[in-house]
Amino acid sequence: MSHPLHAEATDVVGRYEAEQELPEHLRADVRVLGELLGQVLRESGSPGLFEDVERLRVATIQAYTDETDDAFARAAEIADSFTIARADEVARAFTAYFHLVNLAEEHQRVRVLLEREGTRSDPADGVGAAFRDLAGQVGREEALQRLRAMRFHPVFTAHPTEARRRAVSSSIRRLGDLLDQHDGVQTAAADGRVQRAMLEEIDTLWRTAPLRAEKPSSLDEVRSVMAVFDETLFTTVPAVYRRIDEALQGDAAGAGEPLVQPFVRLGTWVGGDRDGNPFVTASVTKQAAAIASEHVLLGLERAAARVGRGLTLDATSTPPSDALLALWRRLRAADEDAADEIAKRSPDEPHRRVLLLLTRRIAATRTRDADLAYRDPAELLADLAVVQESLAAGHASRQAYGHLQGLIWQVRTFGFHLAELEVRQHSAVHRRAIAELDAGTPSEQTEEVLATIRAVASIQHRYGTGAAGRYIVSFTQSAEDLLNVHRLAAAAGDDAPVLDVIPLFETFADLQAAPRILAEVVQHPEFAQRLEATGRRMEVMLGYSDSSKDVGPVAATLALYEAQREIAAWAAENDIELTLFHGRGGALGRGGGPANSAILAQPPHSVDGRFKLTEQGEVIFARYGSRDIAMRHIDQVGAAVLMASAPTIEQRNEQAAERFADVAATMDAASRERFFSLVKAPGFAPWFATVTPMEEIGLLALGSRPARRGLSVESLEDLRAIPWVFAWTQARINLAGWFGLGSALEAVGDEPRLQAAYREWPLFRTMIDNVGMGLAKADGRLARRYLALGDRDDLAQAVLDEMALTRDWVVRIAGGGQLLAGKPVLQRAVKLRSPYVDALSLLQLRALRGLRDTPEDRPADPDLQRLLLLAVGGVAAGLQNTG
Repeated sequence: MSHPLHAEATDVVGRYEAEQELPEHLRADVRVLGELLGQVLRESGSPGLFEDVERLRVATIQAYTDETDDAFARAAEIADSFTIARADEVARAFTAYFHLVNLAEEHQRVRVLLEREGTRSDPADGVGAAFRDLAGQVGREEALQRLRAMRFHPVFTAHPTEARRRAVSSSIRRLGDLLDQHDGVQTAAADGRVQRAMLEEIDTLWRTAPLRAEKPSSLDEVRSVMAVFDETLFTTVPAVYRRIDEALQGDAAGAGEPLVQPFVRLGTWVGGDRDGNPFVTASVTKQAAAIASEHVLLGLERAAARVGRGLTLDATSTPPSDALLALWRRLRAADEDAADEIAKRSPDEPHRRVLLLLTRRIAATRTRDADLAYRDPAELLADLAVVQESLAAGHASRQAYGHLQGLIWQVRTFGFHLAELEVRQHSAVHRRAIAELDAGTPSEQTEEVLATIRAVASIQHRYGTGAAGRYIVSFTQSAEDLLNVHRLAAAAGDDAPVLDVIPLFETFADLQAAPRILAEVVQHPEFAQRLEATGRRMEVMLGYSDSSKDVGPVAATLALYEAQREIAAWAAENDIELTLFHGRGGALGRGGGPANSAILAQPPHSVDGRFKLTEQGEVIFARYGSRDIAMRHIDQVGAAVLMASAPTIEQRNEQAAERFADVAATMDAASRERFFSLVKAPGFAPWFATVTPMEEIGLLALGSRPARRGLSVESLEDLRAIPWVFAWTQARINLAGWFGLGSALEAVGDEPRLQAAYREWPLFRTMIDNVGMGLAKADGRLARRYLALGDRDDLAQAVLDEMALTRDWVVRIAGGGQLLAGKPVLQRAVKLRSPYVDALSLLQLRALRGLRDTPEDRPADPDLQRLLLLAVGGVAAGLQNTG
């Protein structure tokens, strides 16, 4: 959006844009996309829309640059002056702008990654560099063992923080392809053609309804995640393995057996997580598994066909092994007509003929043709190994370890199920079900619990035990909560599934009780038998969201660290191979932030080469939506997982935790006291619902899950952590990520010691940096206006005072005189967006005031509700990590 209305505005906007110091290519992309959006608004918007958008844009930039209340008030007056219909259009325009800026920034990230690849194939923070560092500490053989045992296990969840529609996402993806073309244009005519196509796509984006008419179903959410698999993950994961092997072996990569083993394993809660979501049923779970299997088998079928068609090596140059000839005979006997046809087309190409018949068996597995279908992925891998070994024996090593190796990596990573479907249910549901079964009066919900267990058994029969079996118990408070799942499995029938029952410790009290509960539960036969069957492997999940809502972000961070340390020590004492499963969110109030720095800040022995975490909402698309960014992310996380157990890292974390134990204790007590003084104040819950759009967020058709587990807004106890965080973020306060930190730092008071902690204590540094990001996206002037919607000046002042105190301490500790001073790229991204987010926040405030002023006996104005929801989506797009 460019061409402001007059010279003064041109000067204001020009100075602001010049101060952003954008890279040349990014500045050009933002300018082109903004100008095209401006043209669309003039052509397709109502009369005067473009001018009104520019008036508000210039006013918010002025308010952002001079930071006075008068400048901010002028911007607010403009937002309030619009009719509701005009405000609706203006909100849509700013939201479209954010989609375009996000796209331009993603495009720039990819551009930088590709430029780095051109000069250095081994990133300094990638697995290759981490391996060399680790080998220098523990020796090459030990480092190789750790590399081959490493696991990175992202689990996709359907938490509804991705506010944009899939139709909008598809339009943006097409625009991304056009930006790629735009980079490569050589002539003015070609540039004109690409820009005309971009203009058409932006016009489509503008004309696409930004709000969903209905909430997506659970199966819609499954299909949304499948899009990420189809478009990026299926080809990206083997490409990561290849890049790492190249870093480890150099020119020898691809000509011999790879050093790297497949270390990515996907999990999913989409279609399996029923905690608080009545729409996820046993039927949905089975359908979700079927959809995932269909996608991966189709992907494997196509990949195998491509590899097979390329193996045009004749028997003279590459003689087949006896094992390959025996495999051909077996395959031909089972599929004689197809074998004869393939033999005619490949008369003297034995490896090609075998792989094309294997492709038919993969297709038969997908269509459930019992005569040809594979029983399980292991059977397919055995056949592929025969082909690979025959090629290697025939001195065709590049064909053996080239594209064929990529196919083998895909089978080993994704199996026939794509991602393990995990079930999650609340412990209280299980307790109620046990009581009803004992009384002989099972309710519909209890019958559904039993049906879920039968569904897991059915999935295992069809796709193998790797397809499902992890059963997570939310709010685990005792060993009995875990044992109840085995009791319910016994009640479900004779055909019980193989279950790994995983505790989820979420509240502060549960985290403290975790070692005691684990020590008790492993004494029971069901758990003892499963431990032995898995080679004494055990998984424990830690909840970041509810612990933060329970005791505040500072105390929760410290409690989670201590819980991990104690659980890891317990596991080591009992010879248990522990995997800690981190229930982290995309937002800072839910444990979000850069994953690799968080991994390197974990307690000694709590990672040990295994890292599992939830990936949710907009984070899935931000990290895995682009092939190049996904490769970078997986490589970085893999490096952090490998290095987390390096002696230098473990010693650093352990010594820092001991050295600053007094700081941690002081911060824990002071932060909790401050947090409780706010959230336990009388009337806090309804006040929170008044000063944020918490209630209205429930109207957004974001996801299938309800915003609350059933209680009224009079209580925060049963409010889901997602809307708790999302609502504070929308109010531009971000309270869930920082409240109590300022008081905690003030209680320590020793600035040099806190600066030393920032330098030397990774956990503390990560906390300070994440809060710095959250505060940079907050805005005190907007916060005051949201807080003024309530009638509690005491609570509002407490929030503002703590925000100012926290901001002051974070700047003093991190240095540089301003937030994010040490992170210029992130600081630039925040500054680029902030005035535009402010515009949407002002429109949201205008709608929220109107809704709050509506008498209780009158229905809410649907136009105001729509404006509010449009602004919510726009703010989410502008801030990015929102929920």
